[in-house]
Amino acid sequence: MERELQILLAGFGGQGVLFAGKCIAYAGLMDGREVSWLPSYGPEMRGGTANCSVTLSDAPIGSPLITAPNVLVALNQPSYDKFVDEVQPGGVIIADTSMIADLRLRDDVECFGVPATKIAEENGLGKGGNMVLLGKLFEVTKFCDWDTLMEGLRHCIPASKAHLLDNNIKAIKLGMEA
Repeated sequence: MERELQILLAGFGGQGVLFAGKCIAYAGLMDGREVSWLPSYGPEMRGGTANCSVTLSDAPIGSPLITAPNVLVALNQPSYDKFVDEVQPGGVIIADTSMIADLRLRDDVECFGVPATKIAEENGLGKGGNMVLLGKLFEVTKFCDWDTLMEGLRHCIPASKAHLLDNNIKAIKLGMEA
């Protein structure tokens, strides 16, 4: 991948937006890319808004702020509504259709609706919808190679939650197939 990816992940606090962004950022670092990771969340965190901007580039990154992403990963309706029109023409939108009932489509971007929350729940993965969407993002953009993504994921999961690694991998694979 030669181009710069400016990825905006957005949802409610507690949906794993920041974790998914961190996994992408670490995979980018391990791939030798220039990386910017900028979390943003409301003061109440869980249940409030949570956004995460991740830039992966082959050139130095001038600013961590992303005002016109070329990739949007939306985990809920308010986030989708807020950012759908900000995506650059030719960009990609990946949306959790379990949480987004009104998927207003644009004809100048690629849009992938994935019932990520439902897929996670049906497969005993609890709140793994974020990782299902990460899998779809990986499949669509190939932002790194598989081994690098797995290395980034392992780096992001703390030792106290190491038992969740297999579930996260399963969720990513389900997202790739969705």
